[in-house]
Amino acid sequence: MATIKGTKKQARKRHRQSLERRMRNKGVRTRVRRQMRLMRAALEEGDATKVQELLPQTISIIDVGWRRGVLHRKTASRYKSRMARQAQAVINPTEA
Repeated sequence: MATIKGTKKQARKRHRQSLERRMRNKGVRTRVRRQMRLMRAALEEGDATKVQELLPQTISIIDVGWRRGVLHRKTASRYKSRMARQAQAVINPTEA
């Protein structure tokens, strides 16, 4: 932020803090989205071993996004539920 003579010190500090938080949140959000993309690709391939390996990792990373405040609690829950249901359809195709 360019320093403007009329801006208060508190406003400059808040802006600095918001930029730091934004960068932190961006990293977490990117990590969640990347992991979900990997999981979706494995689901489309129908590779049961890869899906079984990625499911716990994906759920864990979604939980990290929720704990850090990047995802809403119910959004994270919805993502995990859908991923688990789709994974079960690939892992045990006879049950679905």
